[in-house]
Amino acid sequence: QVQLVESGGGLVQAGDSLRLSCAASGRPFGDYVLGWFRQAPEKEREFVAAINWNDGTTYYADSVKGRFTISRDGAKNTVYLQMNSLKPEDTAVYYCAAGPWSRRATVPVERRYNYWGQGTQVTVSS
Repeated sequence: QVQLVESGGGLVQAGDSLRLSCAASGRPFGDYVLGWFRQAPEKEREFVAAINWNDGTTYYADSVKGRFTISRDGAKNTVYLQMNSLKPEDTAVYYCAAGPWSRRATVPVERRYNYWGQGTQVTVSS
């Protein structure tokens, strides 16, 4: 059974950095894409970033390009989201997700991900 466990959230000030981790287990992920989504209060969940586990290709939402970096550690089966220059509008619950690789166009699509973590809260104060 696939499990995704996020960690690393917290309360920071605008301009600070945080690194989220997602420990993945339960199957080989070589043919999967792993992503990060977030959901702010009273808003829909939105795509943040994703990485093709096999070749390391990365994908980002426009709102985080240049500030966030997604990476993976195959030895630890862990995906990271390095978040720099955080803004109050980055405040949300951040979720790790995993799904079989399909097409690039579907990477930001929430329903293409089969597995989800429990989420970790990130709060950025101004």
